[in-house]
Amino acid sequence: MLETFLEYGIDAVMGPVSPVLEEAITETEQRTGQALIRIYTPAFELDSNAASEECAEAVFDRCAASHATFCFPHQMVTDALIDRRAGVIRDLDQYTAMIRARGMIPGLSTHMPEAIVYADRQNADVETYIQIYNAAGFLMQVETDWVMRTISEANKPVMTIKPLAAGRLLPVVGLAFVWNTIRDQDMVVIGATTPAEARESIELSLDLINRRIPTNTLQQTRSKNSLR
Repeated sequence: MLETFLEYGIDAVMGPVSPVLEEAITETEQRTGQALIRIYTPAFELDSNAASEECAEAVFDRCAASHATFCFPHQMVTDALIDRRAGVIRDLDQYTAMIRARGMIPGLSTHMPEAIVYADRQNADVETYIQIYNAAGFLMQVETDWVMRTISEANKPVMTIKPLAAGRLLPVVGLAFVWNTIRDQDMVVIGATTPAEARESIELSLDLINRRIPTNTLQQTRSKNSLR
């Protein structure tokens, strides 16, 4: 599946740091001779009494050992640090400093659009954001048009996730929405489980970006016989 993405020049992988994923990436790099950009979204314990292997330093060490280029504290960390009353993301600087110290580039993964607004306002040391964005409003905490505006006004590029609303939207519907409402510097992250799924998502995206009507194979049922 990773090789399928590389065929189209898509060379970045985003997800949790994992030995299985790292093994797959390494094997793909060896087989293709192409490097993949690792964008890891680790979770760690904020409790100072947490076990040492679950503290931020240990988790960031694992990301660095897995050759991460980007390190984005996961939503469960980022959103727990958000203080809506003060309009800030608390303790963020100490975590981004740890990420920088290990040679990685910091960003934020969030489900709260406030994270983007607050990070921009406090001039946080992050280079990009991950934000849920889809036409169904799935898992989005405010209306879609509010998130659209937040993304469009962000000081940094935004990586949008869950474009198909976890399978609630057809690929052509979900992808048409996100590709036509983000900026040139923003990205769309999509999950796939097979090479065929990956190829379909990529080819649909290329058609939509170039304003072509997709010619993908349609699902056939008896009720559609009269349309043939």
